[in-house]
Amino acid sequence: MCGIAGFTQFSGNMGNEQTLKRMGDSIYHRGPDAGREYLDEHVGLAHRRLAIIDLSEAGTQPMYSFDEKYIIAFNGEIYNFQALRDQLSHDGYPFRTHTDTEVILALYATHGEKMLSMINGMFAFALWDTTSKRLLIARDRVGKKPLYYLKTDTQFAFASEIKALLTLPNVSREVRLDAVHDFFAYQYVPDPKTIFTDMHKLPPAHFMWVSQEGIHIEQYWDVSFKHVSDKSASQLTKDLYALATEKTCSRMVSDVPLGAFLSGGIDSSGVVAMMALNSDKPVKTCSIGFDEKRFNETEFAQIVADKYHTEHHEFTVHQNVKDNLEEIVAYFDEPFADPSLVPTYFVSQLARSQVTVAIAGDGGDEVFAGYEKYTTDALENKLRQRFPEVLRKKVFPILANLFAKSEHPLLRKAKSLLTSLSLEPAMGFYITNSMIDDRLWQRLATKETKYKLGDYHPSEVTLENYHKADGADHLSKILYTDMKTYLPGGILVKVDRMSMAHSLEVRAPLLDKDIIEFSATLPSDLKYNNGEKKFILKEAFKPVLPDDILYRKKMGFSVPLASWLRHEIKALTEDYLFTKAQGIQQYFDMDVVKQLWQQHQEEKADHSTVLWSMLMFQMWWFRYIQTPHEKQT
Repeated sequence: MCGIAGFTQFSGNMGNEQTLKRMGDSIYHRGPDAGREYLDEHVGLAHRRLAIIDLSEAGTQPMYSFDEKYIIAFNGEIYNFQALRDQLSHDGYPFRTHTDTEVILALYATHGEKMLSMINGMFAFALWDTTSKRLLIARDRVGKKPLYYLKTDTQFAFASEIKALLTLPNVSREVRLDAVHDFFAYQYVPDPKTIFTDMHKLPPAHFMWVSQEGIHIEQYWDVSFKHVSDKSASQLTKDLYALATEKTCSRMVSDVPLGAFLSGGIDSSGVVAMMALNSDKPVKTCSIGFDEKRFNETEFAQIVADKYHTEHHEFTVHQNVKDNLEEIVAYFDEPFADPSLVPTYFVSQLARSQVTVAIAGDGGDEVFAGYEKYTTDALENKLRQRFPEVLRKKVFPILANLFAKSEHPLLRKAKSLLTSLSLEPAMGFYITNSMIDDRLWQRLATKETKYKLGDYHPSEVTLENYHKADGADHLSKILYTDMKTYLPGGILVKVDRMSMAHSLEVRAPLLDKDIIEFSATLPSDLKYNNGEKKFILKEAFKPVLPDDILYRKKMGFSVPLASWLRHEIKALTEDYLFTKAQGIQQYFDMDVVKQLWQQHQEEKADHSTVLWSMLMFQMWWFRYIQTPHEKQT
């Protein structure tokens, strides 16, 4: 796992080796073991290495092919590299290292960009072809590894994190307004946007050619729900267990210490079981707990740890939040508000004290329908079918409006439900899961903000992906949507930044492309079955996990956010929202912000989601816009 950065000079001079070194040093935390730069008249590459496979200096990057025609800066792991290497060696390729990086070079020499369909792993890389004078940049299928790029008429640069791009001279920090609205709706900025106007994300499963002629971006993979398996449920369950075992074992290859995150949920517990059953020594496991019992899952993690005799480590978040929050948020170069970034930071810190690689259960919820929102959505769709369309579309909006001004939790839920039912399923899915409803946005946003946004609405992101899905049923379409939005934009960003903050590599077997493609062929009722979420995954893990784990109520990686804002981080939040408020006051009516804050403090309403989002936005603004020279790391 590493950090990469670089630029091309087709449109003008971008810098020298010192420029590249500054870019690389800004993401030193991603790869503290080694670093090097490459520069010629057309392109510059920088790399910071976290050594995992082949710890020798031969693995240092940027790496040259044996004939020096191709140079690569690579971030990630290729899990099928050994089989590919064996075949390439058999065909005569003269390998000089034992790294997966050199396998990519060898595959490119033989297959060009078509080699992307051959590799299975998590990656982002830049490969310079000195013969064709073209730079190939690519990102893995689901977006485990990040890739940002800067594009103007005279500049092109790329990096694992935005902070490396911001080290370049004359880079604009103009904020993209529709991305601000997206952030408050989703708690992240969705692909391919970033918060900055001139910067973009290369979407997952895409590659980019950069040359004198310009930029060409193309998609090389997508998941299809069109073909449904006709195998029996029993056989599919056996196939899933075998696949989960295979993919977990493939991620246990490492030349450095390896362990696992263990939350006590189904996904991480199943992965730990697979590891323990296929390891000849105890698995190192790490869990995070909270003082508030309803947010604490450590007792369930301990059940699994005891069953498989793991070397278990726990850390409880007591009063650690306010002292660490500014440092934690600094690792996100654009606004990001998933509150579970806090426990993810601490569990990564704990894991790194024991290991260099951690295996996690990420992806199980998106791939096998594990979130509570899928239950909500299924209920809403049943209700849509029971009520006549004219009633839903004409009467329900009127009823919803009656509850519009109420802050009572039940009436707010009723308003949301009635609004959702009045809409088509795709828009209903957006409304139910948006982190800020339109009524509140209209109250908060200034007239100027609303005028500049015009007709733009964040639902466009959800609807675009929903309508791209080729599945026949609604569940398939919303699973596809989450795999294209929430997974790469929220979950995987959080895990990447918080693990890389501690130079920790995290691997996720349930996000293997073969498991995703397998799941997409499953009948929807094997994923969500009469209210039972992740039905087939539970069936597959039944032989290895107790019922206390399989059938307990899902907690998720939650935090006591409402309480934090009233107690532990109250003073910190007030400082950012009302003293250092230059960011949010650009877009919001501060009198309304103060009303929300007061209602929350008096426990008249729970505004924790929007207030937390404002805090995260303002902390980002203060560091990257307001005082960038003093505050940016």
